[in-house]
Amino acid sequence: MFMGSYKNSIDAKYRMIVPSKYREELGLKCVITKGIDKCLYIYPISEWENFAEKLKQLPKADPNARNFVRHFYGNAEECEIDRQGRVTIPQALREYGSIAKELMTIGDGEKIEVWSRNVWDDEQEHEELTADDIARGMEQYGI
Repeated sequence: MFMGSYKNSIDAKYRMIVPSKYREELGLKCVITKGIDKCLYIYPISEWENFAEKLKQLPKADPNARNFVRHFYGNAEECEIDRQGRVTIPQALREYGSIAKELMTIGDGEKIEVWSRNVWDDEQEHEELTADDIARGMEQYGI
């Protein structure tokens, strides 16, 4: 399970060092795709396959479902983790996430979120949950 958050960066060759606590679970190959809220999702291959099975179940006749599937599949790239624990972020995905240098890497259970640190800071400034928000959410979602 991916947990925690890490400040990191990409180098001149657009490689991100995967936080060491994530490397074993991520393995040697992963799938990177567009996420939600202008971040990227990095899935271990096994979790990508689980997610892909869920996408296959969506109704083909529903245009919203088709767009949802295209968002993830159409932007997915299988990538390798090198011996130093680095993964190259493809150009189209860097552009989508406004990724230039400084990153915020967030564990999100079955996947990793990668954010431009500037975008992350802006999101956190406007989306910070209060204690009441958290309590209501826990009740609403049965946690």
